[in-house]
Amino acid sequence: MTSLIVVLIPGTGVIYTVSTGLSQGKKASLYVALGCTLGIVPHLMATILGLAAILHTSAMAFQLLKWAGVIYLFYVAWGTWRDKSAFQWDETPNKVHALSLISKAILMNVLNPKLTLFFLAFLPQFIPANSSNALAHMLLLSAIFMLMTLAVFVLYGLLAHTFRHYVLDSTRVQAVLRYGFSAAFFGLASKLALTEK
Repeated sequence: MTSLIVVLIPGTGVIYTVSTGLSQGKKASLYVALGCTLGIVPHLMATILGLAAILHTSAMAFQLLKWAGVIYLFYVAWGTWRDKSAFQWDETPNKVHALSLISKAILMNVLNPKLTLFFLAFLPQFIPANSSNALAHMLLLSAIFMLMTLAVFVLYGLLAHTFRHYVLDSTRVQAVLRYGFSAAFFGLASKLALTEK
């Protein structure tokens, strides 16, 4: 239940999925949902290999990852603010566009240091103390978390797509949403910049 709440709370991945669903349609939002889910894998691997512990005990490593994430979120905010052609009827992203959406979503989650903390500090609490195979338990819990993430993000994307025709019918609504999403990414970048270990 706690994991589900964590997934449901709007963060960078949710905002990116919703903005893509509104501006580019259902298929594009599904690619973003997939990318956000795949972006969890490096954090899982870092935890299993012990890199997450190093990241959170090393101030420099944490700051490097944090500022890379801040810069990327500012970049996304600026791109969203400037892109006046984002809203379109074409709902069949070509292969290059689909890969671009997936890679951007992966990068967004990879550069989120809070995910490593989640995998390092939260999930291991649910591994039985007397477990003979802690790795298998960790992989199972992580797989459940990733499936939840994918399902919730797909739902967010489909909901955004449902309201898409209202957006496309009004240039004023498009402008408000574009600036709103840009402000949200800017706010998330600022919040991350102020995050301490």
